[in-house]
Parts: sequence; structure tokens; C-alpha cells
Amino acid sequence: MTTDEIKNLISTGIESSQVTVSGEGGMFDTIVISEKFDGLSPVKKQQMVYATVNDHISNGDIHALSIKAYTPDEWKTASKLQIG
Repeated sequence: MTTDEIKNLISTGIESSQVTVSGEGGMFDTIVISEKFDGLSPVKKQQMVYATVNDHISNGDIHALSIKAYTPDEWKTASKLQIG
């Protein structure tokens, strides 16, 4: 899988999200920013992202996916602290 394919899956599955994906060889890192994460725990945010790519994890296209999921307000803080 390519980073663009993963980005498209996540963007389609979580509407109005900003998605950045990096990596190769089945191992990827992603940052997802969405208002849909508002009020959710970190685990619930990750579960939402995993749900968009789970078929590709199951079939081995994606071996590892590191997820950082933020609301827009959380991202403002995290990006200022360079946590992204």
C-alpha cells in the first residue's frame, strides 16, 4: 500500500478530516485531525482510525500503523509543542 492509498481510506472513512501519512514497507505513521474526535478518549479516536483501514491490516497490506489523532483544538496545542 502507498501512503496516498492509506490517506484516502482514512479521509473517506472520517469525513472532514486532515490526514498525513508517512512510511513504507507496510509500516506507517499517521496524524489525523478531525472534529469528529471531540469528546472521545484517545483509545476511541484510534479505534475510529483503525476501522477505516482494518481490512488492509487483516490481509497484511499494513503491518504496523502508528496513529496520532487530534481534535483541531488539540492539534493547535500539539503543533505548538511540536508533538506531531
